[in-house]
Amino acid sequence: MNAFRHLYLLVALAAILASGCGAPHGQPTKSSEVLAPNEVLEFGTLYAQNCAGCHGADGRGGAAIALANPVYLAIADDTVIRKVIANGVRGTAMPTFAQSAGGMLTDAQIDVLTKGIHARWSQRKLLDAVSAPPYTSKLIGDAQHGEAAYKTFCESCHGPAGRGGRKASAISDDSFLALVSDQSLRTTIIAGRPELGAPDWRGNLPGRPMSDQEITDLVAWLASRRSQNPGQPYSVSNYEQH
Repeated sequence: MNAFRHLYLLVALAAILASGCGAPHGQPTKSSEVLAPNEVLEFGTLYAQNCAGCHGADGRGGAAIALANPVYLAIADDTVIRKVIANGVRGTAMPTFAQSAGGMLTDAQIDVLTKGIHARWSQRKLLDAVSAPPYTSKLIGDAQHGEAAYKTFCESCHGPAGRGGRKASAISDDSFLALVSDQSLRTTIIAGRPELGAPDWRGNLPGRPMSDQEITDLVAWLASRRSQNPGQPYSVSNYEQH
């Protein structure tokens, strides 16, 4: 019995020693190695590290629009998404991410984010039966007509002159307009902010979607209300909130 036990211990010891031959003491295994930041090509990791802080976990929205909004992804194709990620949006909180433009992400990483956003959250043919306004417009906006469009489609929620109402916040105050681009305004009007209860361009008046011209005019009106010197103290009369 003692001899058998001795033999068993020798075999077990040999197995332990053999298992350690391929991994010298103190050296990490291949599976435990940490990738360099520019080698990460997994969508979930890249999104969590670079996008979720503003656009929310799983693209559900936060300080910035929800990327998981299928209406937004129906009007913003891969070219649009990639350009925004790579170059950012000047004058807004959207930074540049491409290394070629001073950011931290490689072209391959930007490709992963671009394709992943559409692959995970878009809905093919969502707007095929609808004449949706284009992401960008070739029309010229008229601020005066835009004010009329605002009263028709937006005032019931955002209040007179865009200073805020019971259902929605102010959208004409200096601080808000200093942080958004004209394209951001247009995108929000078309795609809505479903995470905040804001409808897309079809939902403000039942059976009466906004036209491309009305959206363009509305953006022109909002842009006309921007402060010429956004770094200066904001005007009290234009900053009322409810």
